[in-house]
Amino acid sequence: MKTVVFFLEEPSAKEMLQGLLPRLLPDEFSTRYVVFQGKQDMEKQLEKRMRGWLLPDSLFVVLRDQDSADCHDVKKRLLELCRRAGRGEALVRIACRELESYYLGDLKAVEKGLELRGLADRQEKRKYRAPDALGSPYRELSALTGNLYQKVSGSRSIGPHLNLDNNCSRSFCALLSGIKKLVECS
Repeated sequence: MKTVVFFLEEPSAKEMLQGLLPRLLPDEFSTRYVVFQGKQDMEKQLEKRMRGWLLPDSLFVVLRDQDSADCHDVKKRLLELCRRAGRGEALVRIACRELESYYLGDLKAVEKGLELRGLADRQEKRKYRAPDALGSPYRELSALTGNLYQKVSGSRSIGPHLNLDNNCSRSFCALLSGIKKLVECS
């Protein structure tokens, strides 16, 4: 059995992926998660943790928020850490601004996951058609849900409902297409 190992900046990303991946990955793949305590911890430990990974037939995915940094610089830095760890084939994806942009790209999933009404209708508003461009997706999602959204529990609730084929977040679509290609080519 092959394993896809996800190196993640925070626990909320793990919660989202646990709801999403069973619908995305073929049955012959298992998943493991290495969750860091934020982006600084990730950049400090990523190379060492990757280099020390001993489980054969493992594929690697690194997912981190862009926050206010330049996404090309962040990706370049993470790819270099993977290369230095001997894992240059790792898939590195950056959530444009924050993980919550994925959720704002699929308000129907937010509506279902948080058991709210009337959110899916807002998907046609300009800012939700391009959620990766929002300055603070977390703040936007909190306000939109009347502060019902909380990072970990909200990610756990929304993840299983995220549409694999229709999301307005380009960075979410890039993550999914990258994972699909990674497993198809292995």
